[in-house]
Amino acid sequence: MYSRPDLVPVSIVIANYNYGRFLGRCIDSALEQSYDNVEVIVIDDASTDDTANVVASYGPRIKTFPREVNGGHAAAFNTGFALSHGKIVMFLDADDYLYPNAISEVIDAWENNTAQVQFRLHIVDEHMHEKDVFPRPEVPFDSGDVTPKLLQKGRYQTTVTSGLAFKRSVLDAIMPIPEKDFRQGADGYLVTVAPLHGDVTSIDDCLGAYRMHGANHSAFAEQLGQRARWRVQHDFHRLEALSDQAAEIGLEVRPDVNLHDPIHLEERLASLCIDRQQHPVAGDSRFALATAGAVASLEMNASRRRRAMLAAWFLSVGVLPRHMAKAILSWKLVASSRPNALRRLLKTIRHAMG
Repeated sequence: MYSRPDLVPVSIVIANYNYGRFLGRCIDSALEQSYDNVEVIVIDDASTDDTANVVASYGPRIKTFPREVNGGHAAAFNTGFALSHGKIVMFLDADDYLYPNAISEVIDAWENNTAQVQFRLHIVDEHMHEKDVFPRPEVPFDSGDVTPKLLQKGRYQTTVTSGLAFKRSVLDAIMPIPEKDFRQGADGYLVTVAPLHGDVTSIDDCLGAYRMHGANHSAFAEQLGQRARWRVQHDFHRLEALSDQAAEIGLEVRPDVNLHDPIHLEERLASLCIDRQQHPVAGDSRFALATAGAVASLEMNASRRRRAMLAAWFLSVGVLPRHMAKAILSWKLVASSRPNALRRLLKTIRHAMG
């Protein structure tokens, strides 16, 4: 940890686009931190709602920057980082919020070689009612030097934007974020390349809330094929960035890295199964992807039972008739599509595995 935490300035950059109805709660959570040395920066990415009025109501307590043209997630992050001064920088989505002890806990957990701190978040609905935890408690974070895992499979267990904090010197090395490739999901770029420059430190406690609602990018469950295609393409952009950054420090990403990542294979299988015509990878087959997914599942950092269940799921999607495979995909990827009996069964299994 830092020996003089009272001297370490922290910046919280809030990225907002048309989330005026949530923005006040987000800004309040940043201003109400129990840690004193925090600057709060709000980037309004050309909103057309009442965001300007919400921001104006805080006066000089926050820094603000209204972008004239909407540029997306990466553009807002880049703009906010350029305005920030903290040695530790957090990027907070405007529909999420932090708990008052978040920054203090991050500072206490920080080590000399930390590049990134990650912590769990409560999943809440539009009205801030707790629904779950992300990542789920039974899913262990990956910590320490995760570079070998990145080079091998292109991913490690991390979290989303609002559960992350980064060392400024690391961000200096990896930013600006490519704005075209990461118009959405800019946190995917950061968590992929930041660990090449130091360790990942994990906190298992929930230090904030991740709001799920009908308008945010994570919630377009009714368009499962579109979501899967976007995530597959996002992975390709992440891995291109990873390869470029790794090459700069003399490291090499294995060429078949995606085929060792069960999360990528899950989305790629969903894209192929649901809408083959728009699938972005020519030559893919359900059976080949499912087999790769089963093998990758058995190599996960998880309980033996969890690994076996995921491997069996992959194989079932690979060999069952397409209409059955689509249903099984939907049940796993979109919780709201599951029959009630299956929900109860999965809840029982989850408690048993926890």
